[in-house]
Amino acid sequence: MADHIKIRKAPGKWVVRAGGAVLGESQNALELTEGDYPMVIYFPRDDLAMAMLDKTETTSHCPYKGDATYYAIHTKSTVLKDAAWSYEDPKAGMEQIKDYVAFYASDTVAVEQL
Repeated sequence: MADHIKIRKAPGKWVVRAGGAVLGESQNALELTEGDYPMVIYFPRDDLAMAMLDKTETTSHCPYKGDATYYAIHTKSTVLKDAAWSYEDPKAGMEQIKDYVAFYASDTVAVEQL
């Protein structure tokens, strides 16, 4: 694992909301910190309403974590393109985030500790 990336169990219970709907709640979320970047919460897929997420064609590559796949969130009123991402086949040392999804917190997506 890259020395500047730390992954640990996120303390407490976490929720992700978009468009007035709860996409998921978890007590099994992970907290990933990478250098000076803000902390990111990764939610287990089993704790998310994956039916509200559709894989997009967008991908990106991180030399430390691997290739990311992106997801759109479907709300009642809109589609939030590339609002979430996942490392479906992460690099060695990053296996903890496999089967987890992270979200871009914004004015339309909230990631909060309960």
